[in-house]
Parts: sequence; C-alpha cells; structure tokens
Amino acid sequence: MKTLQVVTYNMHKGFSRFQRELSVHDLKDRLQSLSADVVFLQEVVGSHVRHARRYGNWPVSPQYEFLADQLWSDYAYGKNSVYDAGHHGNAILSKYTIARWVNEDISMSRMERRGLLHCEIEIPGWDRPLHCINVHLGLFGHWRKRQLEVLRHRIERLVPRYDPVIIGGDFNDWRLRASRHLAHVLGLQEVFENVHGRPARTFPSMLPLLHLDRIYIRGFRVKLAHAHEDRRWARLSDHIALSALLERTEYQ
Repeated sequence: MKTLQVVTYNMHKGFSRFQRELSVHDLKDRLQSLSADVVFLQEVVGSHVRHARRYGNWPVSPQYEFLADQLWSDYAYGKNSVYDAGHHGNAILSKYTIARWVNEDISMSRMERRGLLHCEIEIPGWDRPLHCINVHLGLFGHWRKRQLEVLRHRIERLVPRYDPVIIGGDFNDWRLRASRHLAHVLGLQEVFENVHGRPARTFPSMLPLLHLDRIYIRGFRVKLAHAHEDRRWARLSDHIALSALLERTEYQ
C-alpha cells in the first residue's frame, strides 16, 4: 500500500465541552466512520472508578480498547497522569502491527504530567517501519520549548533519516513556534501548512480560534488535509479532529 489516512484528536477524556455529557460512544461512531489507518488520541482515560460508578454507560474496558473495538487490531497506551480515581494519557490505534512502542515522560511539573508515545508500525509492503509519535505538550511556553527539544533529540537518536515519520497531537502551540523545532531542523512538514498555508484552527471546538493540534510528517506527500468542524464532531470534545490522507514517497 502507498497511502495512509491518519487522524489526531484530543478527545477530552470522552466528555463533551465543559464535561456536560459523556460523548465517548458517539465518538466511537464518528471515528469508525473515518476508518483511518492510524489514530492519535490525547486525553484518553485508562481507568476512572468514580466515572464508572456515576455513568451507567461508562465503557467496561479502557477507552482506547473500547474505541479500537474490531477496527483497529493494535493499540498502545501511554499512561501519563495518575490520580486517586484512575489515570489518563495518549493512545495510538492502528490497523497494522505495532512492533514496538515506548512512552517517554516529558513532564515539566508534577502538576502537569505529559508523555511522548512512540510506536513503530509495520505497514504491509514497506521496507521500513512507520514511526508514529503522539504528543500532548504543556500549557506554558518554556515547558513546550523543552519538550520539543526532547522530541527533536528522540527523533535524531532513534529514527533513521529515511524512515517515514508521523507526529500527531495537541501541541498547545497557539504562538505557532513548533515548526522552528521540527520542520526546519528535522525536515518535517505540517500537513495543513503544506495544503492551506497555516495550521488548522482547532480550539475551542464550537468556534475554533487557536491552532493547537497538528500533524507533522516526513517521507510523505499530502493528498488531503481536513478539519472536522461540523456540529457532529464539535459537540464531542473541546477540540476538533484533524485528518490527513498521505502518500508515501521514497516508496520501494
């Protein structure tokens, strides 16, 4: 295969804006309707005993397993934030085999736990693994700068130059500075910048103003980039979902 469809989404722990209602069931339907090959999710709940007691339709399995169901055969979960009631973090869902994965702690404060979830995925017919890195960066600029340095060093150390790379997630980068660390230094490109000239506006979901969520790539050509701004998506979280159709370059 030569093309991949990917999605990134901050799912707000499976709740609608302001946590007014549980949205994870509708989210499952919307995600499955896209049938993406790889899905990057942030703020995914692994366990929450109080929510399980309060909501009669709270999923029995962790949210990443519930969402993966039978469509995404492989998944990885990086537990970042742990509290008395449970824990949440980032997850990657994949239709193809996740051969290896690791979650690197990039927290800059005990009050805000963050991680980089790095998966190597085996795509049929590809001679090189696909490196997928799921990020959710900090709220403060000096924290994000240090976290981007960690991300850059990780790629430089562990990702061979000719291996394909996709980085998806919530960068919290309303000042549009992430590309200086990624695009210019590592040869990555942001898919919406490539197609539309600037990153997509993704927050808040009902009236997107801030460019927080991104998809960076290397070793691909962008065929389509879409921000899912319609009301069916906007009511599911405080962010909107981004999807991209990518064509592999340097393909053998």
